[in-house]
Amino acid sequence: MNNKTAQPYQNHGISSGLESLPMNAFSEIPTPSSDAMTITALRKDDGRVTGYQLSNGQILDKEDAVALARKGGIAGVGIATRDGSEYLKSLPDDSENNNLSHLPSITQEGGDIS
Repeated sequence: MNNKTAQPYQNHGISSGLESLPMNAFSEIPTPSSDAMTITALRKDDGRVTGYQLSNGQILDKEDAVALARKGGIAGVGIATRDGSEYLKSLPDDSENNNLSHLPSITQEGGDIS
């Protein structure tokens, strides 16, 4: 994996619709590397997202996932901030089926999918 530096909002060839988002929707949109993984499930605790399961099966907490995305290791996401906490957010495209909110959830203990 390369160590590309994430840039402030830029349209990296992502489909139209991204331009119409408020500029503050994302603090960064990293450029994914050619071997970047995707997020396949959300790890939740009491309904709150606490981490992400990746396409290789690895489960990362929010902070580690943001760091990996910033290095180009996770495709299809941007970095947003709420109440001083960074998290990953789906990049908009023409499909809602690949939005993070549509992914299955896994439990804190053991990674059971629900």
